[in-house]
Amino acid sequence: MKIGILLPYKENFSPDYPGAVSLFVNETSKNSKFKKNIIVFGNTNFKKKFNIKYENITLFNNPLRSQTKSYVNKFSELQKKYNLALIEVHNRPNYISLLKDKIRNVVISLYFHNDPLSMDGSKTIADRKKLLKSCYKIIFNSNWSKKRFLEGLENKFVNSNKLLVFFQSAKKKNVKIIKNKKKWITFVGKLNNAKGYDVFSKVIKKILDKYPDWTAKIIGDEKREKIKLEHKNADLLGFLNHEKVLKIFEKSSIAVACSRWEEPFGRTSLEASANGCAVIITNKGGLPETVTNAKILKKLNSTELEKSIKILITNKTLRKKLQILSLKNFYLTHKFITNKIDNYRSEKLQIINHFNTKKELNNLRILHITNFNERLDGRLFFNTGRRINNGFIRLGHSVLGFSDRDIQKYYKSINDFKGAKTLNDKLKKTCYNYKPDLIILGHADLISRDQISELREDYPNTRFGQWFLDPLNKNGPDFYRNKDRILDKNKVVDATFLTTSPDVLNFLDKDKSFYIPNPSDKSFEILDNFKRSCNVDVFFALSHGVHRGVLKSGKTDDRINFLRKLTNKTPDVKFDLYGVDKVQPIWADHYFKTVSNAKMGLNLSRGDAIKYYSSDRITQIVGNGLVCLIDEKTQYKNFFSDNEMVFYKNISDLSEKILKISNDEKLRKKIAKNGKDKYMKYFNSNIVADYIIKKTLGLNFKKDYLWEK
Repeated sequence: MKIGILLPYKENFSPDYPGAVSLFVNETSKNSKFKKNIIVFGNTNFKKKFNIKYENITLFNNPLRSQTKSYVNKFSELQKKYNLALIEVHNRPNYISLLKDKIRNVVISLYFHNDPLSMDGSKTIADRKKLLKSCYKIIFNSNWSKKRFLEGLENKFVNSNKLLVFFQSAKKKNVKIIKNKKKWITFVGKLNNAKGYDVFSKVIKKILDKYPDWTAKIIGDEKREKIKLEHKNADLLGFLNHEKVLKIFEKSSIAVACSRWEEPFGRTSLEASANGCAVIITNKGGLPETVTNAKILKKLNSTELEKSIKILITNKTLRKKLQILSLKNFYLTHKFITNKIDNYRSEKLQIINHFNTKKELNNLRILHITNFNERLDGRLFFNTGRRINNGFIRLGHSVLGFSDRDIQKYYKSINDFKGAKTLNDKLKKTCYNYKPDLIILGHADLISRDQISELREDYPNTRFGQWFLDPLNKNGPDFYRNKDRILDKNKVVDATFLTTSPDVLNFLDKDKSFYIPNPSDKSFEILDNFKRSCNVDVFFALSHGVHRGVLKSGKTDDRINFLRKLTNKTPDVKFDLYGVDKVQPIWADHYFKTVSNAKMGLNLSRGDAIKYYSSDRITQIVGNGLVCLIDEKTQYKNFFSDNEMVFYKNISDLSEKILKISNDEKLRKKIAKNGKDKYMKYFNSNIVADYIIKKTLGLNFKKDYLWEK
């Protein structure tokens, strides 16, 4: 998986004349565990390049075309050649919108090395909101820069997990170098007012006059401003190779970084500190974040600067103490910062490249929105939503259950009669605090499509999926209503999961619609009826709605007619039927105590049988060690054999098979055991939850799920 680093146009990725961005990219790439996968893209006329794989983007002068657009367009073409998985843009926020127009399905991160409010593409609030939507991560070189980016933005952005701070880094020297320090005072940077060179040049003359055994080493240049400094002990060295600068720092006793402007970070003070200098800085921008121990000027003026330099010259003990502490407490090493960068890269590449790296997905944050039925006092605890939820948790993820129906019921008011407005507002706040990687919805009809669209904009790296369990056969119950419920959010989610095969549905996008079996769960399906003698032959229970809980008077359906014909045709078999002939449905513990006494369970759903559809009763039958009686038109024979389930063609066929099994205990126990073993192994909640996660994330993997083989 390749990582492409796009430098600013005309940033010299060369040791001969590198900018701060090139130095940072070179060191962190050189130390990265992804070194072999990194390609740096830039534009420079220097022949000598840093020893990292580099692609120079050569442009021809064309006054009629924008160089920025030409540069980005050329890169967009090159990235296809390398099949980049991650693009890191450095210090050019205005490149992001251009790249987004050209590149699809590639993750893009942005690094800021300067004040975001001074750069095209991030000056306005609208610009920065757009960047938050477009970028996977936005990375700053100081907390000061991050705060600048957040100016004027709403509080919801402050806690965004997209915003990271990775400081610049330097090579830390051994404390032994302090013994070899010379009486050098060093200034490195542009020789202009912004860097405070005007103040330094005035002060250093006085210092060198008073302390003639000290020397000033001044490194840098400035074409636009001319600030004169002439003194026999002041060496104006001009621009120097970076390695030479570091060697001077290594020998310097004092380093001054007295910027007048708000430095986003300050590489001079960082490298001075890493080389054991006693550092003097101003309290500007991110400068205080570059060093752990330094003298910080209260004000930038000649008096304050002269006073600070004099103290360090005359007080050798203080000077040495600062030098030792600078090295002892220095932690912004190349390795430390590179590890932080690699950790963020790994987080994304692990998901993208899961099956190449053979690593398990873990530590995802999953917001699972479905009806957990808390208000029903445990009557509907044993439901599919909790099975899937258990699977997410057992896979090692952080899972926040969001019970939409309970919230809606509890928060209804005169001003919000249905509770839907409060529910959607609560979801928005929950996402702000929890920052989920995945949002999975199950029958969450009161969550609005518009709310999901808004969340997608606010959290573009979050993926969305929905699962749906109700029947979808045209001759079954509520077909058009169920169809509309699925389609309501189908365009705003990344994947839809159904307990009916999408093959037989003509209204869904097959590329993002997937079949899932009703999952079994080892903590729910705890009975092993095949191990015991049972005095009931066939068990079946129906209801007129799980939330109703009781039968509705005058209501009937095709299953009752089927049962009456079956019982009449099979008079010598003991049936235990619920939800029929005024016998009320059973739930929770009562259900399990009842089913524990049955040899067989009839898996009968409303309407015509359709490919793979079953209600969740199939898990309660097979998972508890009963023989499952199922219509062969469900095509479950694609998964199970006649030694694992009993498939029937019609009522007569079913009647014969029931009689046979009720009189053959050995056969009954064999089929029930085989069925449970296979269902619990291949259709359990861990596997179904894993499938939901991977498909929602858009991962490509081998067909290692039974229902996809």
